Amino acid sequence: MTQTLFNPKTCEFTEFDAETRRLLRATVDYFEAFGKVRLLAESRDRVWYADFLDFVKRERVFATFLTPAAQAGGDPNKRWDTARIAMMSKILGFYGMQYWYVWQVTILGLGPIWQSANAEAKARAAALLESGEIFAFGLSEQEHGADIYSTDMVLSPTPGGGYSATGGKYYIGNGNLAGMVSVFGRRADKPIIDSSDFLRTMTDEEYSGYLFFAADSRHKNYKLRKNVVDSQMYVAAFDLDDYPVAEADILHTGRAAFDAAMNTVNVGKFNLGFGAVGACEHAMFEAVTHAHGRILFGHRVTEFPQVKSLLADSFARLIGMKLYSERAIDYMRSANADDRRYLLFNAIEKMSVTRHGQQLYEDLADVIAARGFENDMYFPMAMTGMFGLPRLEGTVHVNMALSLKFMPNFMFHPADAALAALRYLPGAGVAPKGAVRAVSGALSWTSRHAAPAVKAVPALKVEFARAAHAPVPTRRDSADDEFLFRQGPSSGLGKIRFTDWRAVFEKFAHIPNVAVFLEQALAFQALLAAATPTAAQQQDVDFLFALGELFTTLPYAQLILEQAEIAGADEAVLDQLFDLFVREFSRHALTLHTKPAATRAQQTRALDLVRRPIPSDTRFARVLEQVTALAGQYEMNP
Repeated sequence: MTQTLFNPKTCEFTEFDAETRRLLRATVDYFEAFGKVRLLAESRDRVWYADFLDFVKRERVFATFLTPAAQAGGDPNKRWDTARIAMMSKILGFYGMQYWYVWQVTILGLGPIWQSANAEAKARAAALLESGEIFAFGLSEQEHGADIYSTDMVLSPTPGGGYSATGGKYYIGNGNLAGMVSVFGRRADKPIIDSSDFLRTMTDEEYSGYLFFAADSRHKNYKLRKNVVDSQMYVAAFDLDDYPVAEADILHTGRAAFDAAMNTVNVGKFNLGFGAVGACEHAMFEAVTHAHGRILFGHRVTEFPQVKSLLADSFARLIGMKLYSERAIDYMRSANADDRRYLLFNAIEKMSVTRHGQQLYEDLADVIAARGFENDMYFPMAMTGMFGLPRLEGTVHVNMALSLKFMPNFMFHPADAALAALRYLPGAGVAPKGAVRAVSGALSWTSRHAAPAVKAVPALKVEFARAAHAPVPTRRDSADDEFLFRQGPSSGLGKIRFTDWRAVFEKFAHIPNVAVFLEQALAFQALLAAATPTAAQQQDVDFLFALGELFTTLPYAQLILEQAEIAGADEAVLDQLFDLFVREFSRHALTLHTKPAATRAQQTRALDLVRRPIPSDTRFARVLEQVTALAGQYEMNP
């Protein structure tokens, strides 16, 4: 599944149990019977997908996939299984981002409910799922976006208990028909946190006025204003007008409400990357089939040099998206209170996979050209979604900022202690590249090979223990991922430790461009040691994002190689993918070099990261052979 594209007509979903296979196949069969003509027509005419939701209700799709085992009432097929949820996300993205969206926001709406200690609310949600209802996540507001400290959804205590809620929410998927809407708000009788002061550590008392509660979109005091997008999906603006909130409707209060918001995003928005993968796979089939069958000036379009480059890069990029996503599932499913590495890999799934999908779509647009605008093509229908996924509530900005919190602990394993000496060597920031490479390499080698001795130092012994994790297995077993609903506080990210990232790159260093990329990664590590960002730079978001573009490429590449080892991926495709990574890493290094805030040392060391990938006509031809073989392999039923 990670080495080839998903083909609905041949995929058998063999990695899953019988009932999961049946429901995944039933979903594919539903869309193929629905047909491409009707699919595109209903998208253009913005027809609410009642027919699809009737199928969901009839087959109990959402009920089976989205009910945790604790709420399953003894049904052995109900569980929260990240692997099969991800597969459903890919299938729905493959057929239309609008179908993925109704599923995605139902997942988000359920997040605060399944995390709650409110047994009554959870029982109500399970019953609504069983009856085919959808859910919504009422967090965002038009004036405040995702700045939830500043929420204007205000709850006033009422005599005899409970509250009266008044305020508006904006950009709320499924807000038109959701059986339960998980709404974030604040109490009128408690102080509000100044969001401009968010970097300060808040007290429990300051958090005490915030809460999550469940609302019903059918209630008379729930005022649906409009659909804020011109689309088949319904993205609601709604107001609550003296909406009665009973104690039985309260899901979370205080700091736990903020944790529930963050942890829901960890669980739900993980699926952004899988929706992107599905959409890109469908688009890839269309683009290659069109280009390979079109003759211009006596040549197939796929024979033009610029098209060959676009297709080779796009195919490798897509395989990389799939490899990363499949391995990220394992980290999500194996997570526990002592292993929270999934929080970094989750952020990259949301940010990097969706952005690679956007870039792939742009490149395929240059291949498919005018055909990509015609009204019988999937390509234009998914285009808005592909450009939207990285931008949903600041997905890239939020997740880049989140990822940067992990950078020191990811880049510097405890075995790298000696590398810290670089910053104390006179002139290390501006010394010749060769000298810095030699010194940093020697320090790194010394650190890693002297690790047993270093462990004797009490402080480092503790750090080594915290960075020791058992190998993460492939997780496609029929288990309930119950930890995701008891993730605990969303703080403490700086305490998460990672295993040494270099090991898997060294295993694949026989592939030419993996070796080049490893050189770049080590040079980046030396940059961080020799020219550490200053206190002022650590407050400069523009500068940090340039640094983050470099950093996040490393864990992205790491998980790709881990999955490549598991799946036995084609080394020609990996070489092409890392050819792409070398080019993009070099571009990001030049961006860092030109940043006004960069110090002279950082400018100098940033140029150490620039490399030229190693070309290979043989490898390129092998990848192109796989790309052109896609022509005619899949066409959706008319």
